[in-house]
Amino acid sequence: MMDKQLRIGLIGTGAMGQTHAHAWDQTAANLCGIVSRSEETAQTLARQYDATVYESLDSMLPHIDVLDICTPTDLHHEMALAAAAAGVHVVCEKPLARTAKHAQEMIDVCDAAGVKLLVAQVVRFFPEYALAQKKIASGDIGDVAVIRLKRGSSQPVGENKWFLDQEKSGGMILDLMIHDFDFARWLGGEVETVFAKSVRQENPEAEVDHALAILTHKNGVISHIEGSWAYPPPLFRTQIEVAGSNGFIQHDSDKTAATAMYFHESKTVEAPSVPLPSSPLHEDPYTTQIKAFYQHLQHDEPLRVSAADGLAALKIGLAALQSARTGLPVNIREMESVS
Repeated sequence: MMDKQLRIGLIGTGAMGQTHAHAWDQTAANLCGIVSRSEETAQTLARQYDATVYESLDSMLPHIDVLDICTPTDLHHEMALAAAAAGVHVVCEKPLARTAKHAQEMIDVCDAAGVKLLVAQVVRFFPEYALAQKKIASGDIGDVAVIRLKRGSSQPVGENKWFLDQEKSGGMILDLMIHDFDFARWLGGEVETVFAKSVRQENPEAEVDHALAILTHKNGVISHIEGSWAYPPPLFRTQIEVAGSNGFIQHDSDKTAATAMYFHESKTVEAPSVPLPSSPLHEDPYTTQIKAFYQHLQHDEPLRVSAADGLAALKIGLAALQSARTGLPVNIREMESVS
């Protein structure tokens, strides 16, 4: 029996919405509906993918099986709840929501309605990051002790100015660093405390937005996370360093060698570096992610990220925001409610 063709509805047609639209086109799903504040962009995408532009989310929901949410973060909650009430599955861009309370409600309501809630934490689908996690999980570098992650780009401009609004996005800490908060937890396990410092907290006009966060994991692993919106465009840089009892994994987006491992040896001779056989990047990770979501929706195939993972990453980000604001370390289980 052939699969029923999934009908996808996209809400939000900015850069990420357009990326998701292209990715869905690489699957057997049918991108059939679009809702957007930009009539021009919506009509362009509709012509490209033979979709219908709807005036509102409510008018589109009866015609779709899956809602793909690519709107500002503070709108995710209400849209996901509307989809769940209509019996429609949800794909939601990260962060899952602007508050932990809203994210938890999204999970609970979708679960009660029997619909899936998939969070787009795309870094888990980047081949370098996935390969590093696989090697660490298999014990290749022994017990993990220290994780160092870095992610930096220029400050959003133009149509992306909403990212600078703390109430809508949570700013750089919540929107950009959440990638590495999620990855650090994927590698090092549950996080207990967060201590963060930021050079800009609530000044949308600042030219520099840079933060450092130290995560203490329950098993004793320490993660150092650095995030920045301080680079001149179009620079974008990422780094991974993971030190374990038997060796070290390194990835630097500026280097031609995608990933490398260095091992401790009992002898006094210097241990050679061992390049990891990174998979060729045949497709962009956003397409890899959407294809995985498609397989999960159609065949319930296991996913490397869950809505619960999205909530956990959000809580780490909220704790980092709180710590940067107060100057004090934050225990995630005891942190104040962030509205």
